[in-house]
Amino acid sequence: MPLYNGARALIRANLEQFQPRVKARVRGAAIGALTDVQLDAINRNRQAKGLPLISGEVLFIGWHVYKSRILRDGYRIVDVVDRIESAMSSGSVVLGPKHMTAIENPTARADAYGNMVRDRAILECTTHHPRPELFSVVPKGDTIKPQQKERGYSSE
Repeated sequence: MPLYNGARALIRANLEQFQPRVKARVRGAAIGALTDVQLDAINRNRQAKGLPLISGEVLFIGWHVYKSRILRDGYRIVDVVDRIESAMSSGSVVLGPKHMTAIENPTARADAYGNMVRDRAILECTTHHPRPELFSVVPKGDTIKPQQKERGYSSE
């Protein structure tokens, strides 16, 4: 699911609009598309569960990513953009359909904090149906997180 040309800038622009404790009104941006193989695997899983099929174009708003990766974990926007680009690669594989729709890059990459991570994209397939939304991105294997800065935000 490669990113479209200019998608890195769109992702960055959306993430820069948020502020701690304030959910800004941010427009969804089309940032990429699932490959035919990824889309077919996801739609087979959805069909088996009796769920409506999705289209391949992926939207990004970013509020959950901002809260979880930037505010809670302390990552920089550039870290998140790199993570999204990796997770949405054409080589990413569809994960089992138990509780979520997700794809993961099976190739570990070195992040800026000394980890070897496999980046996972979580897709939300209902709100903007038929287009999935990139809801979250998870760095599997990030045992070393950036130092948490004082931002006046509590995850409690």
